[in-house]
Amino acid sequence: MDFVSIRIITGDVARLVDFYERATGVGANWATEDFAELRTASAALAIAATRTVPLFAPGAARPADNHSVIIEFLVDDVDRVHRNLSGFVEDFVQTPTTMPWGNRSLLLRDPDGNLVNFFTPVTSAAVAKFAARATP
Repeated sequence: MDFVSIRIITGDVARLVDFYERATGVGANWATEDFAELRTASAALAIAATRTVPLFAPGAARPADNHSVIIEFLVDDVDRVHRNLSGFVEDFVQTPTTMPWGNRSLLLRDPDGNLVNFFTPVTSAAVAKFAARATP
């Protein structure tokens, strides 16, 4: 098995794609006006319109209603990301903070209210855990 993506359902695909392109520096690949993906070396963030939900199961997903998932991005320097996003991001939940498990973490909300975590491993154990992964 291979984990390939997280999909966010939204009422405004263009707005959310613009946010993630600016926040991550990754350009989106558009399949249709209702679906785009931002691909990294390890996975993709898919963004789809509410019109796509009935293709799976009507009512199965609701936009801007996430209260349990955090979308995470491994970055080289979380403090630099915070500086770059200041003035652009409207809702910082937590400024860069070193967590007990060894990652320095920046938590924010995207325009639909989804939690997004940018993090950099800073302890030797955390660095070793992510050493094999490519960072942007």
